[in-house]
Amino acid sequence: MGEITTEKALGEAIQTARQAAGLTQQDLCHKAGLSYSTLAKIERGAIKTPSVFTVFKVAEVLKSSMDDLMGAVVDSGFSTTNKINKKISKSGVSFLYLDINGCLVQFFHAAFTKIAQDTGASSDQIETAFWHYNDAVCRGDIAIEDFNERFAKQIKVESIDWNKYYLDAVKPIEQMHELVKWASKYYKIGLLSNIMPGQIEAMIENGILPDVDYDTIIDSSKVQAIKPESAIYEIAQSKAGVTSPDQILFVDDSRTNLMAAERQGWKVMWFDDFQPQESAHKIKNSLEF
Repeated sequence: MGEITTEKALGEAIQTARQAAGLTQQDLCHKAGLSYSTLAKIERGAIKTPSVFTVFKVAEVLKSSMDDLMGAVVDSGFSTTNKINKKISKSGVSFLYLDINGCLVQFFHAAFTKIAQDTGASSDQIETAFWHYNDAVCRGDIAIEDFNERFAKQIKVESIDWNKYYLDAVKPIEQMHELVKWASKYYKIGLLSNIMPGQIEAMIENGILPDVDYDTIIDSSKVQAIKPESAIYEIAQSKAGVTSPDQILFVDDSRTNLMAAERQGWKVMWFDDFQPQESAHKIKNSLEF
């Protein structure tokens, strides 16, 4: 019998989940936007460490989670290369959740300025229109296409592609990317964000977010709840798999969101995007083990 490798364990987990879902390889490729050769190689264990973005897309189509797929690797006696030594901090933290906008990437206000330049609409018009519909699209109540249509109508232009403006505007906060890469070696880690459909995947693919092995990604548009609603924290806590809520440390730039997490029993830390180096240093110190 051949040696079972990490890649084979992951490939077998994906194959088993695909078959349980009643999908052929061609079906899964079509739904996940993968080439047939890529999926075939992954299922054979011929691709070493497939990207987290690829595994995330596969898990989404299979109505599974990255925890379930990667759990098969751990159950087979392997761990992913950046999760070798799981730790519990001195303060009892074992899971780190991170917000995206204002924590991992610079806030997207530059997109408003660019839209004003391109359309001639006033900054006040643009921001009013954006925030009027932002919660609805982030909660998944409306599709991104509907958001674009309503946004364009409000600022009196024919059409607009918000995600393009957004992706052009957001830039990585490098100090936090370094922190995430360090933390992911020792702790379970996840993203917890009020975000529009497709933005997390696009940021990972384009290298705007750290390309690490996230244990779970809580995308508000997919779970259909937004911070500071209690439902999103309950979902995130369940996905974290902790035995006690105070094992979670949540980092966000919104004090309202942090207060809601505190009510859930989580540990929290405010991120000051005007002092990213200092904030990243404080987070790392809090994860001392």
